[in-house]
Amino acid sequence: MTAAEAVDLLKRLIATPSLSGGEEGTAEILTHELEGRGVAVRRHFNNVWALSEGYDATKPTLMLNSHQDTVRPSAHYTRNPFEPTLENGVLYGLGSNDAGASLVSLLVTFCNHADTSALPYNLLLALTAEEENMGERGMRAFLPHLAEQGIGVDMVLVGEPTSMQAAVGERGLVVLDCVARGRSGHAARNEGDNALYKAIADIERLRDYHFEKTSEVLGDIKLTVTQIAAGTQHNMVPDECRFVVDVRTTDAYTNEQVVELLQSVVECEAVPRSTRVRASSISPSHPLVASAVAIGRETFVSPTTSDRAVMQGLPALKMGVGESSRSHTADEFVLTSEIEEGIAIYDKLLEELCNRL
Repeated sequence: MTAAEAVDLLKRLIATPSLSGGEEGTAEILTHELEGRGVAVRRHFNNVWALSEGYDATKPTLMLNSHQDTVRPSAHYTRNPFEPTLENGVLYGLGSNDAGASLVSLLVTFCNHADTSALPYNLLLALTAEEENMGERGMRAFLPHLAEQGIGVDMVLVGEPTSMQAAVGERGLVVLDCVARGRSGHAARNEGDNALYKAIADIERLRDYHFEKTSEVLGDIKLTVTQIAAGTQHNMVPDECRFVVDVRTTDAYTNEQVVELLQSVVECEAVPRSTRVRASSISPSHPLVASAVAIGRETFVSPTTSDRAVMQGLPALKMGVGESSRSHTADEFVLTSEIEEGIAIYDKLLEELCNRL
């Protein structure tokens, strides 16, 4: 399968709306594409997947993963987001960069290495759904499904736009909704118990708090108070103050441990919206990382999240076609030359990995 065929496939995917939870159309396209190339395709919800020929359960399995779904198009699009347009080597369309280009490049890589009987590892292609909203029927359902089939995954190559550099880690995310409560009263008579002052005291405690443990790859946990609201009128002491804390977690603590520690610091109520967006990192000595470095890829910590956050501790390297800065923007695009380069780099990575397993 060639880069030109990958671009044609990406055009068909762009033209087929695949908002998170609505990937039926793209799942059908991908299933038919793979079947037409002699691949034994399987499907779980809208997750399309396949094992390489010569699969051997005694060998480690590398999962090649990217996602089909997109966010909703920005209101500032000047083009039809679902009309793929190729102009001077630039392909425009929703999902072209995030993460269609990586998806088709990994699909090409899998098809061109479909028989791994002579390799020291198996390949598992996983073109999954609901990444953008980390939904219940995406990767969170797919990994347990694999386990039910008796198929293990030992390492993962995640296709997300990174300019084909190697993201060795991602921070997790916990958002705390905090409420400080007091007692209302007339401001002129110095009555009541000012909830705003209580919130300020808690915010100062959070600002000065330091987590003892530091992640070797991800560094320190980052904590920022980003929103605050209190009061209904100028002459009434507020009896409630609400504020929001954005916490970028690391693998030094679980998200639940972070929540527990921060709750012990403040007097107000602090409730996490979710703890499922977890930090992830892969050891610099892991064969995937060593292989990426050996072929000239630079390592970095990604500021964005992906399905790595729900991969249950699997060693995963994020490396994909396109630029992260284009994701979720109006008139999203990818260069066809980037797809061609991405396929070539993935090939080199798999070849180098053979030398390290």
